[in-house]
Amino acid sequence: MIIDQPGNVTETITMLGKQENCVYLVDGGDACAILGGGLASIIPDIEEQLATMGVDPKRIKSMVILHSHFDHCGIVPYFKNKWPWVEIVASERAKTLLSNPKALANIEKFISRDLEKTLPHVDPRELSINGFSVEVERVVGDGDGLTCGDVNLQVLETPGHSTCSISLYMPEEKAIFVSDAVGVSMGDMVLTAANSSFEHYMESLEKIFAFNPEIILSEHRGGRTGEDCRKFMPVCRQAALSMRELVEEAFVRTGDIEQSTDEIVDHFKGMMPLWVMKLVVGSMVYQISRRVSKV
Repeated sequence: MIIDQPGNVTETITMLGKQENCVYLVDGGDACAILGGGLASIIPDIEEQLATMGVDPKRIKSMVILHSHFDHCGIVPYFKNKWPWVEIVASERAKTLLSNPKALANIEKFISRDLEKTLPHVDPRELSINGFSVEVERVVGDGDGLTCGDVNLQVLETPGHSTCSISLYMPEEKAIFVSDAVGVSMGDMVLTAANSSFEHYMESLEKIFAFNPEIILSEHRGGRTGEDCRKFMPVCRQAALSMRELVEEAFVRTGDIEQSTDEIVDHFKGMMPLWVMKLVVGSMVYQISRRVSKV
């Protein structure tokens, strides 16, 4: 099954937010956790969804940031202010990045840019965006466990999309919450986003797929279960190989980062907002340019 709309994935897992940017509520009975940090623009959706579900916020004990990009930590300050008992969890690298004033300023800038288009009539101060800050209260790393009531989660370090990326494996459901670690699904296509390292990205794919998951859940456009999940994994592998080949060919031919980026963005036009696509593709081209220049 393809999961691309907010709602129940299983009895334990619920997709919240919107199709294009989502987080997940894990219900472990005595306690719940929100996995993923989303864009600030999905805050009204999440509040409405939790109210409709009748979820008591006091049961939400933790929020896990799976990586620190602006579209994956935007809801955290708002809900931390609203629910001060919630523990904020992330990797050591994410904690470092979210303690960096320059990184925080960039996150605020990009979130504000998104809000101008998605919620133009909402004052960013109402969503705790001005002076954006996140305090990571618990650091986790590879092999660590997280408990959420009756649910157990295993932490996997899965860099490649970012240096700070982690994924979470839930043995009870054979489900993996991967954030952006396997790419962004767009119908039959997958957009690879190996922003920090193609090598680490490929290693992380194999690390995730070695669990033979029955459910893979991303923070853009939902996820897949069962047979659709099994078919999805080789598509992600091939997409990564093809993207690297495309990026290398473009840069070797043009020798220009900006021109190569524009060519590749045009190839994937319409898969996400243009300015976001340029950020993603530009990171991959820059990465390859550094490697080529060393040869």
